[in-house]
Amino acid sequence: MTTQNSSFETIIGLEVHVQLNTATKIFCSCATSFGEAPNTNVCPTCLGLPGALPTLNIEAVKKAISFGTAVNAQINQNSIFARKNYFYPDLPKAYQISQYEIPIVGRGSLEIECEGEKKRIGITRAHLEEDAGKNIHEGEISKVDLNRACTPLLEIVSEPDMRDSNEAVAYLKKLHSIVRFLGISDANMQEGSFRCDANVSIRPKGDSKLYTRVEIKNLNSFKFIQKAIDYEVARQCEAWEDGKYEVEVVQETRLFDTTKGATRSMRGKEEAADYRYFPEPDLLPVYIDEKLMSEGRAIPEMPDEKCVRYCTELGLKEADARVLISSVELARYFEQMLESGVSAKGAQNWLTNELLGRLKGENTIESCGIDSKTLSVLVARVEGGQISGKSGKEILDVLVAQKGGDVDKLIESLGLAQVNDDSALINAIDSVLSANPDKISEYKAGKDKLFSFFVGQVMKNAKGANPVRVNELLKEKLQ
Repeated sequence: MTTQNSSFETIIGLEVHVQLNTATKIFCSCATSFGEAPNTNVCPTCLGLPGALPTLNIEAVKKAISFGTAVNAQINQNSIFARKNYFYPDLPKAYQISQYEIPIVGRGSLEIECEGEKKRIGITRAHLEEDAGKNIHEGEISKVDLNRACTPLLEIVSEPDMRDSNEAVAYLKKLHSIVRFLGISDANMQEGSFRCDANVSIRPKGDSKLYTRVEIKNLNSFKFIQKAIDYEVARQCEAWEDGKYEVEVVQETRLFDTTKGATRSMRGKEEAADYRYFPEPDLLPVYIDEKLMSEGRAIPEMPDEKCVRYCTELGLKEADARVLISSVELARYFEQMLESGVSAKGAQNWLTNELLGRLKGENTIESCGIDSKTLSVLVARVEGGQISGKSGKEILDVLVAQKGGDVDKLIESLGLAQVNDDSALINAIDSVLSANPDKISEYKAGKDKLFSFFVGQVMKNAKGANPVRVNELLKEKLQ
């Protein structure tokens, strides 16, 4: 929950680092696979050894173009790489090959929805760069794993358009969804494939001046991002009200301590001049020809476009469509069900309400053992009248418990097949009506509620009867 002081306005800008899922690194042929033994996916180039020269991975450029297309950004046909100079133990060259003056992706924007209101957030730029390695701290010993060094990153820099942590999280979730639907990154936050730096400052309401901003570094979960921003806003507001703002709020990089729920100082925040950017002498300027531009711009249907299509063409409610596009896996599962021939509303209901409603903890649609074909068969049997909706839920309970199974075999073994034979149903109806002549008279005299009584008696006598067909035949008989 956002705890924002009503006397101040919060200014938030985000820098998001997306690890691109190319097979090899951005400037060498080393693999980008995660979880390998430390310092095994390395070579002279990503180790920064003298004489080793970088070669640009064109697939990384193509993925950057795809992202730029998805957020309606300017794609620069000509761009250059630069050296960003700083020393840190996990940066073997003591500089990072990045982009500064002319990035691949220029200005764009995306629309978020927060607390029922839509808002457009500007994107300043999205540039390619190489990732650093990873520091591992074990007690008093620090180690460096350089497997991640030179992995391609797309750094997406927003405008300072967000005004509270809710908007920041909504923006990040939208961005996360876009890169997943594009297929340019797995965006696994736990593995560091999608991480965020938050720039936070405050100012009195009505003031247009920008005050000291603090950068909170390497946030990798939506929950911690929200907590870190809320804590930092509260810290800055308290310092201002106590007259200690200029002393306690300085331009610096801070870390979020997840155990204490607080930010703490890490180091002074550098300005662009501190990095001493200059053009990378070992890489030619990038020119995106028409073929590469066309390949990069050929993107799949994006979440917002899917939402509109699900509502206009398939007749779903917007709230239901939003659930389906909340992840690429869910949207893919839903569309595979449609290909199996079940109705859109049936697929949506059984997927989002019934199946997802039964999945707990870490059990997801990818791990539950029930594929789209199995759920489609279940929905088809309900929609075709072979089983009732109640029986369908019973079968789904079994499928979830045993992580999959054969729907038709379960219908047979559990004895849940509906009776659709009209002659058998008519016999059951005649038996009930002949046993209740007094209630027939009351019904015909206007006591309509007795119809439910007749239905209940027929269903009780004819085990597994199709309730829809029972209703139809009973109405005919009573008329």
